[in-house]
Amino acid sequence: MIDRLTAEDQVMLAASAAWPQDIGVLAVIDGTRLVDATGRLQLDRIRALVESRLHRVHRFRQVIRTPRRWLGPPLWVDVPTIDLRQHVRELSLEAGADERSLLVAVERLRSRPLDPGRPRWEMWFLTGLPHRRVGLFVKIHHAVADGLAAMEILKAFFDRSPAAANGPWVIRTPEPMPSTCALLLDNAARQFGGIARTIAGLLQLRRTAERLHLAWPAVRELLADRPGPRTSLDRVIGPARLTAVVRAPYLQVRRIGRAEGASVNDVLLAITAGGLRALLQSRGESVDGLAMRIFVPVTLRHRLHATESGTQIAQMVVPLPVGEADPRRRLRRITAETTRRKGRVRTSLGSLFGGRLVRGLLLKAVIRQRVNVASTSIPGPARPLFFAGARVLEVVPLIALIGNVPLGIAAVSYAGEWRIGIVADRDAVPDLQVFVAGMREDLRALSGEAAAIVAA
Repeated sequence: MIDRLTAEDQVMLAASAAWPQDIGVLAVIDGTRLVDATGRLQLDRIRALVESRLHRVHRFRQVIRTPRRWLGPPLWVDVPTIDLRQHVRELSLEAGADERSLLVAVERLRSRPLDPGRPRWEMWFLTGLPHRRVGLFVKIHHAVADGLAAMEILKAFFDRSPAAANGPWVIRTPEPMPSTCALLLDNAARQFGGIARTIAGLLQLRRTAERLHLAWPAVRELLADRPGPRTSLDRVIGPARLTAVVRAPYLQVRRIGRAEGASVNDVLLAITAGGLRALLQSRGESVDGLAMRIFVPVTLRHRLHATESGTQIAQMVVPLPVGEADPRRRLRRITAETTRRKGRVRTSLGSLFGGRLVRGLLLKAVIRQRVNVASTSIPGPARPLFFAGARVLEVVPLIALIGNVPLGIAAVSYAGEWRIGIVADRDAVPDLQVFVAGMREDLRALSGEAAAIVAA
């Protein structure tokens, strides 16, 4: 079977020409078992472990090929061999490097485009951190996986026990590139299938109209609402990035949510609104009555397996009441809004609006809506994971920016902790620390209020 890119993956691939669409995870590992007696990273042993697990993630053994005209959209093709020296690498930081140095190094690695001639992923081991800790930065193109799928992919290389065995190696024979004739026939079948579905829809006009009627509120939310307010954040992003991390105990965040009948994602949106409020006020901009909208991905997957790949999400747009000064009232308003919007039927816009030209116009329509912030909340493992016998101490997700979205916030729960990775366009948000301080202040305020409510 010819493995074509989905419509969503093609959108990510096209967008990466202007804005790198590489998502990532930064993990900090207790490196005691990853270094030898001299303190050098055992890179050969690490590469051997990665090689023994590659059969679990087929996208890590494939490249994207774009065939000639009339042969259909891009497809995934197996590579004959993989040179792990190009995918699993080490970057030495200065001895005693702090978190700021680590984040700067990660952003430098993120700015390097992935080689389209190789599978689109990299693992970087960053040494030089205090207490023999090692940073692990995993970089994956968005066409390979969305946030949920990326977390499942990582589990293929992590273990639940430090003593986990690799098991027998599985050697897969690469499939050859499909022939021109096979591509032509497959594309013709796809085109005729699309025509057949269109005709079937026309013959069942009532059912088609009902489906469009159900999907329209979500489509309008993304494309046809009145554009968001103009702020200093409304600008097309450049290539440079800044990164920051916010930390909290996961039980504390859940307690905040329970106190107000909110989800963990609602808490993330509430403190994001607090950060935006602090940022805009510090710039002398009025926030009275201000409501800024934010992209929140909604998964279209019914189930998730380690072999899942690609982008299968729809976007929900949520108004954030930045003008609301009280963090608790702000959280309540966001919870009511997300509850209402979660009931809307959502579908993939990439598949709803097919064709390269239409998808390009679709992206421009989204940009015109002036939604300048994106966020995602990912549930992670409740118990610690291990890599090559070494304990993973923390995990920080990092999402890609696109268009006029200069702020991306991603949170993950892991082993009782909650980590928020914040990525910002350096030109649009040079004062990122003001935003981070506002998030932390709101988190402290909500934590205290939640504790008081629980005690009462």
